[in-house]
Amino acid sequence: MSGQIFLFDPAERFVAGTVGVPGERTFFLQARGGSRLISVSLEKAQVAALAERTQQILREVRSSEPLTVFERVGRDDQPLETPIDEEFRVGVIGLAYLSDRKMIEIDLQAIADSQSPEDEELLMELSDSQDILRVLIPLGYAESFAKRAIAVVGAGRAPCPFCGGPIDPSGHLCPRANGYRR
Repeated sequence: MSGQIFLFDPAERFVAGTVGVPGERTFFLQARGGSRLISVSLEKAQVAALAERTQQILREVRSSEPLTVFERVGRDDQPLETPIDEEFRVGVIGLAYLSDRKMIEIDLQAIADSQSPEDEELLMELSDSQDILRVLIPLGYAESFAKRAIAVVGAGRAPCPFCGGPIDPSGHLCPRANGYRR
């Protein structure tokens, strides 16, 4: 059975966002093009890795193609659009720079039904049997997306100054403070 490819070429809006309170947030990526809206859920670490890798690609483009112009895109501080209906949970993420079009392609593949989260790291390429969200965004928009994604990831619980673990509103048992509540 072949999966669907949800193509946004180019996406009018592509953002990272969350639903829930810090410590219990669900992370989403949302793509919009015309009247179509697709939301996919993923892990916080995946959002962080996608943003960092996007920034790395943009740095490489700036150094290897110094004449390439990055269109200035205004900051998107708007919340996720509703309704937020999860199309699928993201497993494998693929990124590519399309030099002929000066765009970044982001492929987000659904987790296979038989796949456990531990198996995600073993998959090295996209499969055609799972649904894929493929989003193409201009370089300036990719830069704006990465900045917002990093801000969304960083907006969670504050880290403990001793162990680095997240501190809940009620505190946490810190292993570096011999189990005392911080």
